[in-house]
Amino acid sequence: MLKGRLGLETARMPHADRHGLIWFERGELCVIDGCLHFFAGKDSLKPYSVQIPHQTVSMILLGPGSTVTHDALRLLARHGTLMAAVGADGVRCYTAPPLMPDRSDIARRQAELWGNPRRRISVARQMYALRLGEVLPHRDLDTLRGIEGSRVKTTYQLMAQRYGIEWKGRRYDRANPNAADLPNQAINHAATAVQAAAAIAVQAVAAIPQLGFIHEDSGQAFVLDIADLFRDTITLQIAFTVAKKAETDSQTIDRLVRREAATVFRKQSVIPAMIDKIKQVIRLEETDATRHDRDP
Repeated sequence: MLKGRLGLETARMPHADRHGLIWFERGELCVIDGCLHFFAGKDSLKPYSVQIPHQTVSMILLGPGSTVTHDALRLLARHGTLMAAVGADGVRCYTAPPLMPDRSDIARRQAELWGNPRRRISVARQMYALRLGEVLPHRDLDTLRGIEGSRVKTTYQLMAQRYGIEWKGRRYDRANPNAADLPNQAINHAATAVQAAAAIAVQAVAAIPQLGFIHEDSGQAFVLDIADLFRDTITLQIAFTVAKKAETDSQTIDRLVRREAATVFRKQSVIPAMIDKIKQVIRLEETDATRHDRDP
């Protein structure tokens, strides 16, 4: 299993300790022997490559005549290093992730809901209602999280029984992902895949990733909010399906999860469903939620 595929949202070096921007043009940004390189002059008699200390810069600017490999993008994402394609001398900026539509209505609505404490907890309660099937009367997030956590434990046990898998509880050591048993490893990788789909959905509607209603500290808080709406129906379905397959399949659990996730995402139109959920959450008509919030 590739440990680097987990924890992609955590940069290894804070930007406060990095050295700003670095500029390259007319070459290829690629990965060689696990390290980021800029390979230039491949059509000349003296091609050369420069190893880039990507963990010590905040942003890489790629000028005209440059290309970038998929592996390079994965490495940059893993270490929290930004990348932008720019025009000559920086007179144009073509890409700086994330690319989003030219609209602000959803972002403004999200900020409006998030900035009002009463509305924020109202949205959080409605999101829990979408997951739990009922609007709970509690207004304290810690209480809601506790209730949800208890129900998730029960869901794990029921899913394990349905798929005929021995379940010893949810355990995960981020410092040593291989230490977990197969069902837990499958859940970890499935969660990463579903979060990636949620990130695409959030970017597609130009919502603000940092403004979560249930999650708070992460720079991808709203992405995690949306991913959690699909935990029971998608994440655990993928994870326990793969955990069962892994008993007889010699492929790595990571590879099995990615293949199963791709199939599920396509057949169940997961990303379009996430986009619909975002619109439902952000554009909530304040009816039942408002009435509850006005109760003494």
